[in-house]
Amino acid sequence: MTWNGRTVAWDRLGDGPPLVLLHGTPWSSALWRPIADALASRFTVYLWDMPGYGASSKQPDHDVDLGTQSLLFANLLEHWGLERPHVIAHDFGGAVALRARLLHGARYRSLCLVDVVALAPWGSPFFTLVKQHADVFAQLPAAVHRGAVEAYVRGASHRGLRDDDLDMLVRPWTSDEGRAAFYRQIAQADERFTSEVEPDYGRIDEPVHIVWGADDTWIPVDRAHRLQAAIPHASLAVIEGAGHLIQLDAPAALAAELTRWAEGMLRATPAGRPAHARPADLRP
Repeated sequence: MTWNGRTVAWDRLGDGPPLVLLHGTPWSSALWRPIADALASRFTVYLWDMPGYGASSKQPDHDVDLGTQSLLFANLLEHWGLERPHVIAHDFGGAVALRARLLHGARYRSLCLVDVVALAPWGSPFFTLVKQHADVFAQLPAAVHRGAVEAYVRGASHRGLRDDDLDMLVRPWTSDEGRAAFYRQIAQADERFTSEVEPDYGRIDEPVHIVWGADDTWIPVDRAHRLQAAIPHASLAVIEGAGHLIQLDAPAALAAELTRWAEGMLRATPAGRPAHARPADLRP
């Protein structure tokens, strides 16, 4: 799909009611792929890479901030013809889904928020340092850059990463294009994008489930309890032994929790497949 000059890579698998997965930073849809494969036995699962990430375009003159991504997501749902999909979002994908819902007219059958960026303050010390000096970090030699990204990514895991998982997460940022994109997305991160919608979380009337790693050092578990209080009807599950990279720290526990939640939503809506909207032209 193309949108405002950007190329958006996406994939669809399985059959059943639509379910959309949103990734965060500095990840891509590849982080969700094993769980998408599991959910595809009951759902039509949509995966996509936000511009600036994964297989989507990384043009240096294109904004990749949360405001841009949330408007794009609302348009992407129209492009797919989805009126009320189930949505599962991780990290700043949570902010993208929440902003699309509250500012851009998106509606969901259910919303599951997994270790999400939603409440200030957010951003690890490294993230904050890079944001303040993005131009300097962008000039690091390739080997030093890779080492910095590897150390940063390792910090998101509680149990430690296998070499192949670390390579999957880091490799997209090691090309010249990827290196520039890595620092650009951090430079454009801004808490105002969550602060703008945080007062309206109580307006969300879809079923909401929050899942959090008990040992998340990037976004500590106290945010999960604060978010549950901000969305009064939300439920919460805390997964022990998992950090921010909960998909890799506790894949079986996370898959079981998401399957339990998603199948509960199917039972709550026995018609199963919500109506699809007529595909519409993309808004500018």
